[in-house]
Amino acid sequence: MIKSAKGFIPVMLTPFKNNGDIDYDILTQLTEIYLKAGSAGLFANCLSSEMFELEDEEKLQAIKHIIKVVDGAVPVVATGTFGGLISKQADFVKRVKDTGADAVIVITSLLAEESEPDELFNERVFELFDKTDNIPLGFYECPVPYKRLLSPQQLIDFVATGRVIYHKDTCLDIDIVKAKLKAGDANPNFGLYDAYMGHAVKTLQAGSAGLSCIQGNFFPELIVWLCENYADQSMETEVNRVQQFLIDNMDVMHNVYPIVAKYWLTKRGLNISTITRRNVGVFYPSIRKQIESLYANYSDLRNKLEIKNYL
Repeated sequence: MIKSAKGFIPVMLTPFKNNGDIDYDILTQLTEIYLKAGSAGLFANCLSSEMFELEDEEKLQAIKHIIKVVDGAVPVVATGTFGGLISKQADFVKRVKDTGADAVIVITSLLAEESEPDELFNERVFELFDKTDNIPLGFYECPVPYKRLLSPQQLIDFVATGRVIYHKDTCLDIDIVKAKLKAGDANPNFGLYDAYMGHAVKTLQAGSAGLSCIQGNFFPELIVWLCENYADQSMETEVNRVQQFLIDNMDVMHNVYPIVAKYWLTKRGLNISTITRRNVGVFYPSIRKQIESLYANYSDLRNKLEIKNYL
């Protein structure tokens, strides 16, 4: 269902009004931008969405709103686990599925404490499976509250049950990614989406289902272009240029994110506030200057590649 083609799954932002409420008008426009850019699906209620700063009803309302705007054009996945007893997490997974989400995402670091062993983590995963009525699930190796990486064998075992169709990988190691891709041998509906753009081309070449990265909140059309052209030998020079561009500019896009992403979108013409609920630091003038430089460099790259601007 998710793995219909190699593609880009945006990690969605949540726009806020000046009073801190969710701005649903801008959320509509943002969702439409992702779709126009050619996204293969959407990841709602994720870390980029400031999911830990949203109340439960806000999470559910935002997911419902996004699914309504999408209107079946692409699959939508959304996070459904936020800690506590597995029975409690299972109940919220069901509520997220009831919004119409195609799969509900499990945060790996919220099923076990950092000090707890993989054996206990595995037990809780299977307990969650048992309590969630065959709902399609996915994993996200979210860095908050800590990063808990799945081993290749863990992922293979979980996918083999038929319950797991999505995995957002953050291990940053292409060799481990390649080992994890073997999970797809047991379930053709499974797709691994890599978050790390340092090896974006290599992960696509290795057989990943696509990319799911914060860079897509700056230039979704560029990530879509890479997913569409990475294997075209006639475009090898251009593909390598895009890969190097992503490597060279990685740090600035992580600086006080998602403030910088929202500011970037204002430069592209979206009337989105830079307000965030999550405390990510101060948007210093020096960071703003780096974003201005990135914007100029990206505009030049987009023109050379003849990529349409969807904003």
